[in-house]
Amino acid sequence: MMIMLNRLIIIDDDTLTCNLLKTIAEPIFAQIEVFQNPRDFFRLSINAKDIIILDLMMPRIDGIEVIRYLAKHKSPSNLILISGYDSGVLHSAETLAVSCGLKVTETFTKPININLLASLLTSLSSNLPRIEFLSKDNDEPHQEKFEFTPTATDLSYAIHHKQLVLYYQPQVNMKTGATHGAEVLVRWLHPKFGLVYPDKFITLAEQTGLIGALTEEVINLAIKQNVQWQKVNKSIRLSINISVQNTTSLKFPEQLSKLVNKYQLNPSLIVLELTESVLMHSIITSLDTLTRLRLKGFQLSIDDFGTGYSSLSQLHKIPFTELKIDKSFIAKMGQENESKAIVETCIMLAHKLNMEAVAEGIEDKATWDLLLAAGCNIAQGYYIAKPMPANEFDQWQFKQHILLGD
Repeated sequence: MMIMLNRLIIIDDDTLTCNLLKTIAEPIFAQIEVFQNPRDFFRLSINAKDIIILDLMMPRIDGIEVIRYLAKHKSPSNLILISGYDSGVLHSAETLAVSCGLKVTETFTKPININLLASLLTSLSSNLPRIEFLSKDNDEPHQEKFEFTPTATDLSYAIHHKQLVLYYQPQVNMKTGATHGAEVLVRWLHPKFGLVYPDKFITLAEQTGLIGALTEEVINLAIKQNVQWQKVNKSIRLSINISVQNTTSLKFPEQLSKLVNKYQLNPSLIVLELTESVLMHSIITSLDTLTRLRLKGFQLSIDDFGTGYSSLSQLHKIPFTELKIDKSFIAKMGQENESKAIVETCIMLAHKLNMEAVAEGIEDKATWDLLLAAGCNIAQGYYIAKPMPANEFDQWQFKQHILLGD
């Protein structure tokens, strides 16, 4: 028999909805509390194990005011938002709640999908892990069995003693399925703690001024690997994230050009990815550096497109060759008309500006089909393949050739 530790709290002014939600939840939760007036809920003491189902549209005190209350009291509870008003309002409320530090587990539009809600509540009541959207580098969720908090000295040692290794996440042409290239993702192979993921050290590198040295090492490793592929008649287009130090360094174009010339590598095989936040540090110097990189044959990609406040301005000023749509929109385009519209608009904009549209974070066939129908050029994500070491990338690519009959 299941031991039920969690408490479900329902906040909705509609009696029928409350009764329906209670009926769904009774087989799952030992304790259910229903509030049709949020003022009564405000008197309740809440904890991290509580699960709150909150309706946004209520006459006296609406759901946004409840979110404000929860944020003020730093609520640790799981929050499920529901609304029959408008999916755009629901999305905005979710964004507000997350921005305020609340844990939004899911959102539902009315009429509620009973089976999905029951499945979600069962998972939450049993403390089962849920699938979350993947981190920046689309990497697999991982459970680290150690508490490793590196210092700047640790990271500096790792950079200069060749402890950084590269993983490659395939990118494919959506029309043909052929390999288009790969995004380069860095890992730290620690002699004691094993494989350390970027969330442990990228912020540290940025805060301590090591990001320039780290990026330089990643570029060196990527180019050397590409040279190895070139020796066996493989031309792999590699996308590499670059830092603020790179975009504001007037010497960077010459340094990178000398490096590819040294190894006789075609510069068009290198795609330099940068986000709008990187550009905003010094737009004039960045414009100088990035324009010269394009003149030298390198490709430029604007990453996480759609999340900044000056995207159109940057697209107009800088000679990008690729527009990479932020995965937060890709992940939700099958459920939200707004996200789908944003993705379709980004693809159209890319084509109008003679750029390739790249979708990252594709997790299922349904999303793939939507992107293909919208005319997206390049796909990346777990639906295609996870990030992998160079030898595994070779094996994956060989299998792709077999499947495609190349």
